[in-house]
Amino acid sequence: RHTASITDFGGVGDGKTSNTKAFQDAVNHLSKYASDGGAQLYFPAGKWLTGSFSLTSHFTLYLQKHALLLASQDMKEWPVLKPLPSYGRGRDAAGGRFTSLIYGTNLTDVIVTGANGTIDGQGSFWWQKFHKGKLKYTRPYLIEFMYSDTIQISNLTLLNSPSWNVHPVYSRIEDSYIVSGDDCIAVKSGWDEYGISFGMPTKQ
Repeated sequence: RHTASITDFGGVGDGKTSNTKAFQDAVNHLSKYASDGGAQLYFPAGKWLTGSFSLTSHFTLYLQKHALLLASQDMKEWPVLKPLPSYGRGRDAAGGRFTSLIYGTNLTDVIVTGANGTIDGQGSFWWQKFHKGKLKYTRPYLIEFMYSDTIQISNLTLLNSPSWNVHPVYSRIEDSYIVSGDDCIAVKSGWDEYGISFGMPTKQ
């Protein structure tokens, strides 16, 4: 397995420097090893500020002990996506939705783990805008995977999400052990006629 540190791509763990480009550069570079055993990107101890980023298949994201992944509060670092087809509109507003902090679609064999590292969504920034009605788009989640399978999320602390913590959508969940409070893992089937038209109900 091919391994690299975020520092190899110019990452700075001072809690102030944006690592969004470094993160996406690292994922894009390591994606070429997908057919050669996959790759691992690790974050050493530090405070790693980043906006939204997308993962790739056959990939491990590893947060070492005392590694803190901090969500950026710069809204320019959160691309806007169309509403989910089974929703037809955003949950917080009629428009689209901000991309989740850790995002992926049509992925397989992805691991998000660590030595009890932490992902902090710094959600109060988003919650204040939400309660004041100042958002044009739906808040991002901490982790969202769409149309994906063979995903593992373990040995991490997830804090202060802007909305839901983990949102697997249009994906199958099985053989999982989950301990959580409300909204730690959100599994939905859509809204009204949009969900009926999309035709992918949530099943147990």
